[in-house]
Amino acid sequence: MELPDLPPRTEKDSLGDVSIPAGAYYGAQTRRAVENFPISGHPMPAPFVHALGLVKLAAARVNADLGKLDGKVAELIRDAAREVVDGKLDAQFPIDVFQTGSGTSSNMNANEVISNRAIEIAGGEVGSKDPVHPNDHVNMGQSSNDVVPTAIRVSVARSMRDDLIPALDGLASALEVKAKSWAEICKIGRTHLMDATPLTLGQEFSGYAAQVRKGIERVERAIDAVRELPLGGTAVGTGINAHPEFSERVCKILHEETGIEFYEAKNHFEAQAANDACVEASGQLRTIAASFAKIGNDIRLLGSGPRCGIGEIRIPSLQPGSSIMPGKVNPVMSEMLVQVSTYVMGLDVTNTIAGRDGHFELLVTLPLICYSIHEQIKVLANGSRVFTERCVKGLEADEERCRELVEKSLMLVTALNPVIGYDNAASVAKQAYAENKTLREVILERKLVDAEQLDELLDPRSMTRPKE
Repeated sequence: MELPDLPPRTEKDSLGDVSIPAGAYYGAQTRRAVENFPISGHPMPAPFVHALGLVKLAAARVNADLGKLDGKVAELIRDAAREVVDGKLDAQFPIDVFQTGSGTSSNMNANEVISNRAIEIAGGEVGSKDPVHPNDHVNMGQSSNDVVPTAIRVSVARSMRDDLIPALDGLASALEVKAKSWAEICKIGRTHLMDATPLTLGQEFSGYAAQVRKGIERVERAIDAVRELPLGGTAVGTGINAHPEFSERVCKILHEETGIEFYEAKNHFEAQAANDACVEASGQLRTIAASFAKIGNDIRLLGSGPRCGIGEIRIPSLQPGSSIMPGKVNPVMSEMLVQVSTYVMGLDVTNTIAGRDGHFELLVTLPLICYSIHEQIKVLANGSRVFTERCVKGLEADEERCRELVEKSLMLVTALNPVIGYDNAASVAKQAYAENKTLREVILERKLVDAEQLDELLDPRSMTRPKE
């Protein structure tokens, strides 16, 4: 939305006068925080800001229903908070991630923006705190210490459900399409990077698809972990200044608004003194990142070449790969995905260490956890979508190359174990390698198996499924 064309104004807080930029809905405490924390240039994530608005909207409804807040004031707060929820006031949240560890600055940022926008809606003077006060009304029954971790969990749950799960589902579906279409293409397997027994290219890709499907299950478990909300504990977990029914009622409204069944923390002291729920969720995201690295690395190795590598699949040509080698094309999408994986794993280390720093009744690394976990969600989701569209969907199988490598492999000898024994089979493989002969040539020379039986035993397709 366009901001009103107003001159700078002066607001006052407990420390004195503060000059507020023209058109800003935020107030003195936000301005002080902007001046105090010029650290990274990264504001708090937009999904978190929207969740803050949602908490304030729900709190106003509940406080009015409980008879603690005037109905007209509550309506003004709800209208202003809805604009925050809808992203219309994102520019009004400039505070850096590296701020007070409780996120108090961001909570007051929301209180001031909602208060002043509500005042404007009412036709009052922005900055006057009349008829809507940022602390007495917008923050009623709340503390930064319970609001901020609550908004983090709400925003994380929504982002994982609405952004990450659909992206992962798209990637899994694309991999499943490849697995199905390549179900009959026999290729050589590899263990320890060395030749192993055959499988189909479809079977190999079905494993990648299953990894991503399990990733979706992990996201669902992560959402479940963050559904328990600290709201209602206020300053230290005792619930001072909050109505006993406040948290439960707000959780019901959050459920109505989001479709996610949030519930009040079973122990507010645990919920505010730590944030193990987000550390757990981050760990699930780290596991997905590990899957991404496996898939990305395998695909770039399978597509290596085009003539001097494995070359069992052909990757899409997206951009020139070298400033000096004409015609070179690189597996850029796999490289992107591996970098995403590395970044997400690093952010998980950040979240783990940050989750450690809950001293007594409050965890004081909340903004950093919020930023880090939203970065994890964002890059995993974006990485999934781009890798799906620009790599997986364009992959092609080189059936001739797959067949060539299967025929050259010495590990087909494994199928002879039940007939000629492990020791004989090992001897055959070593002789074939040393003399640059095929397994068939050596076995027939040594008269270990007749030709007809050998054809049956060395059929690579028969090795891709259990014998009946």
